[in-house]
Amino acid sequence: MRDDAARNPESAEGDWFIDKRCINCAAARHVAPGLIVQRGDHSVFDRQPDTPEEVHQAWLAAELCPTRSIRTESHLSAPRVYPHKLAEGTFLCGHNHRSSFGAHSYFVIRADGNLLIDSPQFTRKLVEPFESMGGIKSILLSHRDDVADAEKWAKHFGAETFIHGNDRDAAPFANHILGGESPDEPTDLGSGVTAIPVPGHTKGSVVYLVDDAYLFTGDSLTWDYERDRMRAFQDACWYSWSEQKASLTGLARYEFNQLFSGHGPWSPWKKRDQMRTLLLELTTRM
Repeated sequence: MRDDAARNPESAEGDWFIDKRCINCAAARHVAPGLIVQRGDHSVFDRQPDTPEEVHQAWLAAELCPTRSIRTESHLSAPRVYPHKLAEGTFLCGHNHRSSFGAHSYFVIRADGNLLIDSPQFTRKLVEPFESMGGIKSILLSHRDDVADAEKWAKHFGAETFIHGNDRDAAPFANHILGGESPDEPTDLGSGVTAIPVPGHTKGSVVYLVDDAYLFTGDSLTWDYERDRMRAFQDACWYSWSEQKASLTGLARYEFNQLFSGHGPWSPWKKRDQMRTLLLELTTRM
């Protein structure tokens, strides 16, 4: 066994473990909070899963880990746990891609054609359920970092692909190029979906608002479930922190109830005025 594929001794003793290939993307901790924790620069099991719910969380973590570092000594066969429902019509894809540093992606069921927001790995474990759920009409890319296998998904389903013009070189196969340089210049994609430019994390970062309820934020902002508030990552801002602050301040004019991010967890459902207050509090801290 390669040394980096060996069990991390910081993991709790027992069947389940995380090996040393872990890149500390934190994705596993979002689906198994408390069960999987950070120690040093890696995720580890704090304890062995005990209840059926905890075993399910362990499988959710194992099947989204981009390095496949979450395993069992007994070589248990993985059940199909993705797509995983997070909200009405909204599913976590799992099978996170290493090229996006383990970013989350989402599948959204729509009457006039389903959406894939950012991209997971292209795998039969998702192809078959996506097909059974009606396929993919549109792929909405939030920015250059989370393109991953989007081209493969687009080819398989004949899906149209959207990305902002300032990040278009990361997805040359995209056939819809978004414009706008601030939240004041949104693009109505029809059927209750709006693309909102939020330059900052990258110059071409975009968030997608669905039905004035669900906000898919890519890496522009995320949720802090330990403090029950929003957060953004200055140490992972590749274009301009000041522009990111301005973009998020401008984003407060839009109403939404729940956010779903690329790097970080999803928020609980909250009243729209609460979300606006939390967003403006974030910009004050930036």
